[in-house]
Amino acid sequence: MSEQARKVLRVSGADAAHFLQGLVTNDVSKLAQGAVYAAILTPQGKLRADFFLVPDGDDILMDIDAGLAAQMLPVLTMYKLRSDVTLAETDLTVTRGSGDAPEGAFADPRPGMGWRGYAGQLGDATDWDAVRVAHCVPEWGVELSGDTFILEAGFERLNGVDFKKGCYVGQEVTARMKHKTELRKGFVTVAVDGEAPVGTEIMAGEKVAGTLFTQSGGRAIAYLRFDRAGADMTAGAAKVHYTA
Repeated sequence: MSEQARKVLRVSGADAAHFLQGLVTNDVSKLAQGAVYAAILTPQGKLRADFFLVPDGDDILMDIDAGLAAQMLPVLTMYKLRSDVTLAETDLTVTRGSGDAPEGAFADPRPGMGWRGYAGQLGDATDWDAVRVAHCVPEWGVELSGDTFILEAGFERLNGVDFKKGCYVGQEVTARMKHKTELRKGFVTVAVDGEAPVGTEIMAGEKVAGTLFTQSGGRAIAYLRFDRAGADMTAGAAKVHYTA
């Protein structure tokens, strides 16, 4: 699978940080330490977009899936009302690599995901699908969609949500899932013997237990119903094994 195409938006103006703080799942003040992984949700708590926020002088860059960028600009514009905020596309290119971040680049906040650069840093040939599978990092357009709840997607483990920052769109649903319920479904890494197309249903006997997604090196990211998941499942011709 080819590397995800990205677009970089610029959020500028005196109210930029305050504006984003009321929208996104993470604490914008963390930009003082580097890049921040975050999301914008619907009022019902479902994922609208995930992205990275990156400090750039007095401005904030939004590193987002290229297919989502055009959709997010009117959404951001709708929320800014009379705030002193300017939104614009840039021609910046995102580069990525593993290991320590080179000068001017930023550590990816998600565990194991290397670094991200916006100033022409030279990337490398890392197999990002293999890294994502190893660390169970879902990606927009593959595992993540507009039906995703971020806690099922592991955003707490991926440093993409802050439960102390205060209100944002969709916060009440997310907080309720965190404090009042036990997750019954979610993304996990499973062992897989054989291969199956992304999106293949995982079966536990005659019951649907989930969906198989990105596969690499005998492992895969899967979305599972935990009450049906077990060591002897199938996805098409592949055998799928999960132990909690």
